[in-house]
Amino acid sequence: MFPAASPSAIIFDLDGTLVNTAPDLAAVLNRVLKRHSRPCLAPDNARTMIGRGARTLLQRAFARTGAPIADDAAMETLYQEFLDDYTGNIAHHSHIFPDAIPVLENLRAREVPLGICTNKPEKAALALLDELGIRGFFDSLIGGDTLGVGKPDPRPVQEVLRQLRADTARAIFVGDSETDVLAARAAGLGVICVSFGYSDCPVADFNPDAVIESFRDLPAAVEASINADKV
Repeated sequence: MFPAASPSAIIFDLDGTLVNTAPDLAAVLNRVLKRHSRPCLAPDNARTMIGRGARTLLQRAFARTGAPIADDAAMETLYQEFLDDYTGNIAHHSHIFPDAIPVLENLRAREVPLGICTNKPEKAALALLDELGIRGFFDSLIGGDTLGVGKPDPRPVQEVLRQLRADTARAIFVGDSETDVLAARAAGLGVICVSFGYSDCPVADFNPDAVIESFRDLPAAVEASINADKV
């Protein structure tokens, strides 16, 4: 499945890249909005707000449904409310995207180090992987709260690379958003985007090395990326 010249590591974003978490995130978000007398959002509207962490998701949702969140204290209360609900309902409707499992199995068989770099809180990300039965594929996971900074800051990506002991020049990041592209580029990685994620505009606009329509397309995209001249 993958070429002889394997990457030194592949780092994946989680929400919208490996796992379709939008149904559960939208359901929790709407429960929070309803408890605070706000109108619910259509699933497609909530979907495009995902990607920069729960606080940004809440900021966007409250601004769209009325007055924005008043201050940091109110945000932290809402964030904890959201997180408590989400961690208790983390995988009722979430599912791994089609064809991702065979790709992960092939990479593990080839002993390619695999990591996850997500803006989801680390505890929630690990719980999601456990619920879906895919935690064993990954040698490293950095969440949005692990280092106190999240993507697009490159430091979470760099920490995954450090833990994987990977050669940056031959490492690949797979994501679904501008946030992912910016973080990966700043860390010096090749970057591939999936077309089926949560970006509110075409991911090709962010100039990744490649855009794939399915995980079946990932091996060819990885080969092209690691063989391309890095500027």
